Amino acid sequence: MRLRKYNKSLGILSLITATALLSGCDMALMNPKGQIGLEQRSLILTALGLMLIVVIPAIVMAVVFAIKYRASNTKATYSPNWSHSNKVELVVWTVPILIIIFLAILTWKSTHALDPRKPIESDAPTMTIQVVAMDWKWLFIYPEQGIATVNEIAFPQHVPVKFEITSNSVMNSFFIPRLGGQLYAMAGMNSTLHLIANEPGSYNGISSNFSGKGFSGMKFTAIATEDQQGFEQWVQKAKSSPNTLTTMEAYEQLAAPSEYHPVEYFSSVKPDLYQSVIGKFMGKGKSMDMTQEAGMDMSEHSHAGTEE
Repeated sequence: MRLRKYNKSLGILSLITATALLSGCDMALMNPKGQIGLEQRSLILTALGLMLIVVIPAIVMAVVFAIKYRASNTKATYSPNWSHSNKVELVVWTVPILIIIFLAILTWKSTHALDPRKPIESDAPTMTIQVVAMDWKWLFIYPEQGIATVNEIAFPQHVPVKFEITSNSVMNSFFIPRLGGQLYAMAGMNSTLHLIANEPGSYNGISSNFSGKGFSGMKFTAIATEDQQGFEQWVQKAKSSPNTLTTMEAYEQLAAPSEYHPVEYFSSVKPDLYQSVIGKFMGKGKSMDMTQEAGMDMSEHSHAGTEE
């Protein structure tokens, strides 16, 4: 009896503790500030609601059956030989099948609608930000503005942003929870993600894929300015920095592993730096040699055929 009371008290205490802890959580995914994030939240809530159609009745029936058919309830009908009901079978099979069909259609449509490579329709022109995941920091290159930053980006609200994403080492995942989807950053590969901010503000960005001992500090800030003027002021702040990133030697020095790297600005950047980062993992020199060798072989065969 004492054990039963103890378990009941422990359960109530656990529930209160969990409620208190979760009350301070900021569920960024459920409070998006971008159009992509809003559509993803709608998809999550719709899928959750459909699954609850099965989960809630199952939980309710478990409680009701336990109370109704308890040993002390002598009024409950006991039917140990009951084994089949067409009505129950119809419900048990039809409802899940309908939910699965609906979820399949919803997933198919949303997968195409929320394709990260799909540009966002807007009256404002799309701006490009190139992203390089490093150990353990984020390098952002603005090819149109000719600047670069570490662990901070900025863009005007209501302006579509095209992120071109790669990695300088191991795999990471680029993620701004309040704006929408995450996308993997992989060495030697270019991934594309389109996002847009519906409201001005500072939004936390993270790597959502474990990448080593400095992973916990691999965070950045995404600033959505109120207008183009605010963005231009941020660009001028970056351009006033004495730091530059105009050579691969300077880049490799920055790419050296560091933890909790501070925000850093570069007033100028090597024009093809992003392509060079991808290229160094592609074995361009080796590929060129192989192409030349193949060309030489074809030339030799051609000459041999001519001589014959």
